[in-house]
Amino acid sequence: MNKGKKHRKNPWKNELNDIIRGASGGFLFGIPLLYTMEVWWIGSHTEPAQMLSAIATTFAVVFLLIRTEGFRKTKDIRWRDAAMDAVESIAIGIVTAAFVLFLLREITPETPVQETLGKIIFEGLPFALGVALANGFLSGDRYQSSDSGQELTIDPTVADIGATLIGAVIIAFNIAPTDEVPMLAAAISPPWQLAIIAASLLISYCIVFAAGFTYQAKRHQQQGLFQRPLSETTMAYLVSLAASVLMLFFFHKLSFSDPWSIWLNYTLVLGLPATVGGAAGRLAV
Repeated sequence: MNKGKKHRKNPWKNELNDIIRGASGGFLFGIPLLYTMEVWWIGSHTEPAQMLSAIATTFAVVFLLIRTEGFRKTKDIRWRDAAMDAVESIAIGIVTAAFVLFLLREITPETPVQETLGKIIFEGLPFALGVALANGFLSGDRYQSSDSGQELTIDPTVADIGATLIGAVIIAFNIAPTDEVPMLAAAISPPWQLAIIAASLLISYCIVFAAGFTYQAKRHQQQGLFQRPLSETTMAYLVSLAASVLMLFFFHKLSFSDPWSIWLNYTLVLGLPATVGGAAGRLAV
């Protein structure tokens, strides 16, 4: 009887794992566009017919990607299943993009409905492509043995810090010079600062330890100063924040004459995408 109950639970657990993997791929692929005001403006001035056309076009592309890659741990995908997964990919992309847009206060309950829908759809569709490509650009065996493959030849802690710094700098370097960071930071209040911190940590944890990407099983068993999931996630977030500060200072977005509140707001806003980049960097080691 217990075995039957366990069996019934597995499909739900597998579905949750697939959704986490897909959402993680969406964040890795779509997060830079969330900090692009041109996409906000396009979404703000898009008519309903254009939104439907964009969704239909994205569905066709995602459908083809699902047939070759997808976000599930299977390659046996029938046409009907691919169509259903394409709808789910777009839904995951729209929900995750809406979550971040709301977190960054780019959409609020006071935002007009059509503007809200336009921003969510045009930001969510690139996320949907990331969902469909999740297994393609970050594939790995979730149940891979920890003693298979090549072992790291340098200290795991140093490797993770270096990889996090590289990934965070790559993302932060492209966003730090833009005007989007000050615009978003101006709308962030202390409660939303805490929400951004929590979201950054959660997304980083999911990408590296819960989405089933490359060498995830091995990462759970690595030894080192920060080699437990929670401590590594926290360490990586602090490294990503440091990378954000360096990039903001490098591009003269921050100066020593600015109040600490400006430093904090700018750093937390840029720290979110930098943390995603840092998580991607750690997957490479």
